Amino acid sequence: MGKKNYLVEGVSGSGKTSVCNELRRRGYHAVNGDRELAYQGDPASGVAVDGVTGLAVHAHHIWRVDLVNTIVADYSEPATFFCGGSRNVEKFLELFDEVFVLTIDAPTLRQRLEKRPGDEWGGQGRSDERALVERLHATGSDTPVGTAIDATAPLAVVVDDILQRVSPSGN
Repeated sequence: MGKKNYLVEGVSGSGKTSVCNELRRRGYHAVNGDRELAYQGDPASGVAVDGVTGLAVHAHHIWRVDLVNTIVADYSEPATFFCGGSRNVEKFLELFDEVFVLTIDAPTLRQRLEKRPGDEWGGQGRSDERALVERLHATGSDTPVGTAIDATAPLAVVVDDILQRVSPSGN
């Protein structure tokens, strides 16, 4: 059996970064796509775009496809979890053995966004971004199809749920 690659997706505030950090804490290979692979670019061509501001930041938040391919091709880890969202996910979606979509209800989303500092996407004082996140949450239009994971549960339970789905023994 070859190396496995998993995508952990969801709207802003659903817990992707927290899941990534917890997977790393438990010794799993996890990539924070929003911090390690992302840049502002054209989702169709991948060409970097300078000067993107406001709500357009979300529409131009894409991952480096070359880096995703490199990480997927590295069989030194038995499994890799890619955590985050990108507007060019269709360029590499087929590389994943499974997609997990973190789901939360609207009150939990609002509560989590309220806790974010003002310098984070959808954080305090960023009402336009919050409104966009709430619209995307309501429509589901921003997330790929995948296995729903109830991310309103405590973090340890969320990660346990994902790990049980990738391996019968949870390892």
